[in-house]
Amino acid sequence: MAATPQKPAAATPRRKVSRHRGEGQWAAGHFTPLNGNEQFKKDDDGLNVRTRIETIYSKRGFDSIDPNDLRGRMRWWGLYTQRRPGIDGGKTAILEPEELDDEYFMLRVRIDGGRLTTRQLRVIGEISQEFARGTADITDRQNVQYHWIRIEDVPEIWERLEAVGLSTTEACGDTPRVVIGSPVAGIAEDEIVDGTPAIDEIHRRYIGSKEFSNLPRKFKTAISGSPLLDVAHEINDVAFVGVHHPEHGPGFDLWVGGGLSTNPKIGVRLGAWVPLDEVPDVWAGVIGIFRDYGYRRLRTRARLKFLVADWGAEKFRQVLEDEYLKRKLADGPAPAQPVQRWRDHVGVHRQNDGRYYVGFAPRVGRVDGTTLTKIADLAEAHGSGRVRTTVEQKMIILDVEEGRVDSLVESLEALDLTAKPSPFRRGTMACTGIEYCKLAIVETKARGSSLIDELERRIPDFDEPITINLNGCPNACARIQVADIGLKGQLVLNDQGEQVEGYQVHLGGALGLEAGFGRKVRGLKVTADELPDYVERVLKRFQAEREDGERFATWAARASEEALS
Repeated sequence: MAATPQKPAAATPRRKVSRHRGEGQWAAGHFTPLNGNEQFKKDDDGLNVRTRIETIYSKRGFDSIDPNDLRGRMRWWGLYTQRRPGIDGGKTAILEPEELDDEYFMLRVRIDGGRLTTRQLRVIGEISQEFARGTADITDRQNVQYHWIRIEDVPEIWERLEAVGLSTTEACGDTPRVVIGSPVAGIAEDEIVDGTPAIDEIHRRYIGSKEFSNLPRKFKTAISGSPLLDVAHEINDVAFVGVHHPEHGPGFDLWVGGGLSTNPKIGVRLGAWVPLDEVPDVWAGVIGIFRDYGYRRLRTRARLKFLVADWGAEKFRQVLEDEYLKRKLADGPAPAQPVQRWRDHVGVHRQNDGRYYVGFAPRVGRVDGTTLTKIADLAEAHGSGRVRTTVEQKMIILDVEEGRVDSLVESLEALDLTAKPSPFRRGTMACTGIEYCKLAIVETKARGSSLIDELERRIPDFDEPITINLNGCPNACARIQVADIGLKGQLVLNDQGEQVEGYQVHLGGALGLEAGFGRKVRGLKVTADELPDYVERVLKRFQAEREDGERFATWAARASEEALS
């Protein structure tokens, strides 16, 4: 009997298999560039552009600059083209780079640890006056930024900076950026450990070296032995935080993977204790992991924080120990919570040698070359040869004898550089903004300064620590997500339905004390004109509703949306 024919089974749909190109990790053998940035870095190391700047571009002018140097490699030497004047924020994401570029540059002076001599500060001021139309902003990473720099003047600027031990080497670009450090390292009475030798050794060994001059993205470092946690360690790629080990004594707790921008992440502890003399080696191990395992396919995922989030702390530490250090790290304790909210060192404070340091507050980090020169003169007139910049856009004069403190404070007040600022003057920070930045959408510096004046006039009795951070775009250079009141610049609609400058509001962010990101109330945006009214309103509600001793961030987390609107 013949077999009964079987009905063919329905064909299973074939799943399309796409070949994953990987994340561009060198350690996985993925060396083929997957985007234009990786291509120009492979074509020529960014450090090599200095020779072309000195021998070609500075002699032939702006139009002679190769585009991959102009918008790429020149960053390895601290140079960014600045925004062409007159281009409004609505055009930021629409125009091509060459349409946004002005023929002038921002130039960033690298100041590791925020440490300056008065001679160095005077040279910075003189360069500002002579080559930068007086501009000289203090950044929240302890650097100084010039604007209006001509390519023709760059070699002479470098010569003058390097003559006093300063540079712009790897101040920008996919490199190890400035190593920030406690501005009172070595002098603070309560210091756990002085991280200065480690900062110096990292700089000596690795800055300007091609070993780490081609990273997936920028790499930010913080080293501080201060119990105030004064370097925003939670939002750096790697941070060494001063701790007392119960058996080994003072050293550092190791953190990795912090960062803000459009995908913010708080750094994670590896649970490892690092003695001072081993910090440079451990730093090289962490940045080596970033160089080799970091994601190079998409620029938006190329920061170390994404690798740390995927791997977790345990695997990251294991790879660090097994593949890079070839030894185990000691387990160690977490840093203690700081006992005070402010960590900017503003005011008059006793040093460990009996002298005093005086911290003062420029408005939102904005100074000028003439003022910097006067600060150098004031410091020397009061017996000091050393000044510091902070990660809060502030400055400090060190080594002042007790009998000269009052005179120095009065002299600073005469320059509008108060050592006794209001909470608003002390706690308001702003990025560069649309005035010079090609990424910005709104103005920040002048608006932050005017906001300070308005709040001092409207709420003169407000005496709580408060941070108000203004950013010109979503990239968070001014750390909006970790401010009490973070203001992210964007275009918003006013009551007439017109598109105007404004801000999305983040409330209740913090670093140090219960670090975390601010709360976004749905639809809460304010126009620039409404900003003083809004901030006044929310701060008065805080004053009225807060419980005894309650911080703004804690109140903002529990407050109703109505109270925050």
